[in-house]
Amino acid sequence: MAKLISKTYGDALFELAVEENKTSLFLDEVKGLLAIIQENQEFWQFMNHPKIPKEEKIQVVENIFKDKLDKELLGFLITIVEKDRYAEIEAILEYVISQIKEYLSIGTAYVTTAVPLKADEKKEVEERLLATTKYKTIECSYTEDSALIGGMIIRMGDKVVDSSIRTKLERMERELMAIQL
Repeated sequence: MAKLISKTYGDALFELAVEENKTSLFLDEVKGLLAIIQENQEFWQFMNHPKIPKEEKIQVVENIFKDKLDKELLGFLITIVEKDRYAEIEAILEYVISQIKEYLSIGTAYVTTAVPLKADEKKEVEERLLATTKYKTIECSYTEDSALIGGMIIRMGDKVVDSSIRTKLERMERELMAIQL
């Protein structure tokens, strides 16, 4: 149900961004809005409190975001509050971000390595991803996991490329165990 809600509202906001030719602006503002919501637990609790009237919540949203968000995005946020969908706001905003990134050909990759990569190695990974995908730009998030031993794991959407030493050793172990003597 929550996925359907985030898709329905997210598609509406995405279509508005495309129609108004504000995809880049909305991408930046939605990212900022999502960060604010995730960092302020008190605001989240206030907006989801069942005993606080919608009118008061709308007034707070207007006071906080009036001069900080595009008027269409502010109107969208008010609609979310009016329709009692604030509990799904994070999922909606994340969906909108993914839709706009796809529209703008911005890929997101999660790269895990055994040791931290140097700047030139990160640049090489990003160039390789650009060359092998349909994206014009790539946003990479790097993490380290010493259990990989060596190599790397790259996740983009539902695709995973695992060239870690750990996985290769596990595969070799399974193959050796399958050999019957």
